[in-house]
Amino acid sequence: MQAILSFILSLIMLLFPWANVPKAEVDPTTFQSQYTNVFVHGLGGWGRYDIYYDLFPYWGVRGGDLMKYLNARGFSCVAASVNEGASAWDRACELYAQLTGTVVDYGKAHSERCHHFRYGKSYVGRPLIRSFSAKDKINLLGHSFGGATILMFLDLMKDGSEAERAATPEKELSGFFQGGKGDWVHSIVTLAAPMNGTTAYDVRDVILTDPNATAEEHAVVDLLSQLSPLHDGRIEEDSAMFDMYIDNAHAMCDTFETLESVYYFSIPCAKVTQNADGTYAPIESEMEPLFRAASKRIGSYTGVTPNGFVIDESWQMNDGLVNTISATAPYHAPQQPFDEGNIRPGIWNVMPIYDGDHMSLEGGLLIKNNVRPLYVDLLTMLNRCP
Repeated sequence: MQAILSFILSLIMLLFPWANVPKAEVDPTTFQSQYTNVFVHGLGGWGRYDIYYDLFPYWGVRGGDLMKYLNARGFSCVAASVNEGASAWDRACELYAQLTGTVVDYGKAHSERCHHFRYGKSYVGRPLIRSFSAKDKINLLGHSFGGATILMFLDLMKDGSEAERAATPEKELSGFFQGGKGDWVHSIVTLAAPMNGTTAYDVRDVILTDPNATAEEHAVVDLLSQLSPLHDGRIEEDSAMFDMYIDNAHAMCDTFETLESVYYFSIPCAKVTQNADGTYAPIESEMEPLFRAASKRIGSYTGVTPNGFVIDESWQMNDGLVNTISATAPYHAPQQPFDEGNIRPGIWNVMPIYDGDHMSLEGGLLIKNNVRPLYVDLLTMLNRCP
């Protein structure tokens, strides 16, 4: 899958070369903190440990490597590389190993329950960052399912895992599952993230049973299935697809605590127009072709989940893959509209809806979007948070 995706993206690169974009100025005299910014990609994504990142960076896409650009402006930025379709748990474990320069440990209890190997890649001697501690904190930025990944990561950093502590001999227990490290994270920023799940997978299920579904809609099914593949036709519990069904996402959110010491920000996206009947349709000339069919279905979808959650009209605004309402904050978390003069930790600061589709915050695929000034402003704001 990654090889195919790499080839496709490389072809896009040849057809649509990077463009020069204006430089954004930075004023460090107002900074109160300067922590490393760790960017975590979404499904099907890639990062610094992947060989094709230099050829086609996930962060920046057609506009060039956003990490290099931001580093040249004086920010410290790195791009993590986590599994393209794994669960938030597995991806969080991989992120911890990369940040600490250790071997990935998915947990004894977890790996036995989910029937997969316990240990993964070794990052010994090649950590993503130089130091990571309560003194050397990080800002975490997660796009799409990367948002759920960093929330799971923070939860495990703070509380660890009681199940892993009970199942694992003390000398074997990963520091990740010990907990007590919530203060190692300065801020969380989610970007078009399905924190409360997405009806894209409900739409996928509808298309599969619809005899009138179009070829374009079946391409949506193929896309979602490739990003989080099935095993023997079943959705594995230990997968991103499982985590993004709304009931499962809510169950995961129930375990997430909003920490009083951490700053939280979210940027939801939308690239739709409202129809006369109240439903939503994609602005086709401005939305990636990959997302248009899903956006149409999401824009008119309502229903009830197996656990009884009502998916009403408020879930119809979308960015092509994620419901805008889901990208604001975990459903139970305290939140407030973003106010630059009243930024507080321990509460979600929900930024205005960004006018773009699901890949717009990465720079776009076929539809180019200059995101450099946005991230300079965003990181400048994070550095002004004490």
